[in-house]
Amino acid sequence: MKRALFASIIAALALAFAAPGVAQAQNKGKKVSKKVKTYDFSGDTIDGALVKPDGVEVDARTFASHTSLIKIRTNFIKEILKSAEDL
Repeated sequence: MKRALFASIIAALALAFAAPGVAQAQNKGKKVSKKVKTYDFSGDTIDGALVKPDGVEVDARTFASHTSLIKIRTNFIKEILKSAEDL
């Protein structure tokens, strides 16, 4: 009972303090002018070369192959006949 009361009080306080923060962030009636910045790179020339690998081939790691852990039973006819007799 005390836990539920304490949790509801904490939730109410959290909602009470959260609501005014949202309203204060909004501008009412003020016009905000956005400054536009323009960058001109027309006079700059960029020289460079395309970097490529040297032609060395890198192979991915091969994973080890393991035998299957599942053993397939070849002689199970005796067990099938035995289970049929129990019916």
